[in-house]
Amino acid sequence: MRYEKDVSIKLLFQSLIVGVLVGCIVGFFRFGIEETSSFWLWAFKQAHQHLWILGLIIVGYAAIGLLAGYFVKQYPHVGGSGIPEVKLQLQGKLNLKWWPILWRKLISGILVIGTGLFLGPEGPSLQLGSTVGQGVGEKSKQSRTNRRVLLATGAASGLAAAFGAPLSGALFVLEEVFHNFSARVWMNALIGALASDYVITNIFGQKPALMIAYKNYFPTQLYWHLVILGLLLGFCGHYYKVGLFKMKAAYMKLKIIPRWLHGLIPLAILVPIMWYVPIVTGPGNRMILSLPKLIKHDGWALVGMLAAFFVLRLVFSIVSYDSGLPSGIFLPILTMGALFGATYGLLMAQLGLMPRYLVVNLIIYSMAGFFAATIRAPFTAIILITEMVGSLLHLMPLALVSFFALLVDVLLGGLPIYDSLAKAMEPSYDQDEVSGQADQLTVAVFESSALVDKTIAEITWPPHTLVKVIKRRGSDIIPNGETKLEPGDLLVLAIDESQRGYDYDAIQALQEGKGLDTVKKL
Repeated sequence: MRYEKDVSIKLLFQSLIVGVLVGCIVGFFRFGIEETSSFWLWAFKQAHQHLWILGLIIVGYAAIGLLAGYFVKQYPHVGGSGIPEVKLQLQGKLNLKWWPILWRKLISGILVIGTGLFLGPEGPSLQLGSTVGQGVGEKSKQSRTNRRVLLATGAASGLAAAFGAPLSGALFVLEEVFHNFSARVWMNALIGALASDYVITNIFGQKPALMIAYKNYFPTQLYWHLVILGLLLGFCGHYYKVGLFKMKAAYMKLKIIPRWLHGLIPLAILVPIMWYVPIVTGPGNRMILSLPKLIKHDGWALVGMLAAFFVLRLVFSIVSYDSGLPSGIFLPILTMGALFGATYGLLMAQLGLMPRYLVVNLIIYSMAGFFAATIRAPFTAIILITEMVGSLLHLMPLALVSFFALLVDVLLGGLPIYDSLAKAMEPSYDQDEVSGQADQLTVAVFESSALVDKTIAEITWPPHTLVKVIKRRGSDIIPNGETKLEPGDLLVLAIDESQRGYDYDAIQALQEGKGLDTVKKL
């Protein structure tokens, strides 16, 4: 039996093409959002001079809400960030058509995010990239396994282009979305992310979304601030996720307005916010970039104002995101972290417990901490902030804040937000239905897995599943019933195409020491 090589030059070339295409699409996406956002800010300024323009703004917002809602009504998976959908696609639990989602997500995302709602472009950019990868895989008639690799490559390319951070784009897809660090996946994801970032930087001239420069080390004698900050961020991040799910349930109970029109609610609330405090609106990059200048001012009033901005961003981002509009929460999460860090830092400075010039450090560390607690991807958080800031001075403080923030969320019983969202939309499947079409599933055997030290024959594998190859320390092993599994093994399973979702969950259950009867069925 000949096992397909991990690294294929043809697949790498196709990943490069995916990255370039995604760079062009996400570059246009970011440009469209910036221009749309500038237009609405200008319109509100004009409305302060000519009140009748406010009526036109309200009509425009309503039209956007209706159009975006109609797109979501046509294709429900156009709504939200799209990251849960990508996770389910890679697990084989969801099949989507790429073209209808791509153009609807592109148009509605530009219109919705550009209004000033507390929503971000990163999740939609990831889904836009995944649709491009899916399209290239289908058009090139790649194998099912390689199509998933290209889909993951597109997702990594989309996130890299959105942030201007190629390493973070690839790492997030590996750490949080695909959960697979095989050479086939990470090499293709990385080359796609690098290509998309090159297009964004050199063709569109766009810079990383957040360029906050600072030159000061954080003194080790003040590290106790980082511990407290991490604990507080973990608490806030955990209950932010709780709020997201409670508000979504509240929307679902709202029967007066159809689900596809729920986006009109945050758009209506946005009008007075844009009228009185436009600086706090939008995905949040304007707010974050304004903080270094803002924190140079003195006084308790500034501390109170930043705290109020944090609460407003936290509450209204939940209201905005749960409405189902096409949007993401990456930048809003980073913005909340930055505001919390600024508030905490200024409070400590006012109390004389920390020099004021170190507040900008806490802004940067807090972005990573809030991201780690909410998204549950700490390594991505650390690398993302490092790439965006362009400095290695902060790796230890970033890691410390992220660790304690994540620890609090774990102790409070928190779950990765996108896993929870994906589970809520996960379809059921019939264990007895088989298509006869061969597919492949690669899973890693972890140190704590219940499969460790068991032989192939001792394990009750899912029906229609065959252990095809075991990849161990750089070698390919053709197993038999007496082959014993070891930590770090990569199992290449031959499965039935229609059972991929069931088999994915079944293997996870086996690794946790559970029986197949615990796996969700139709």
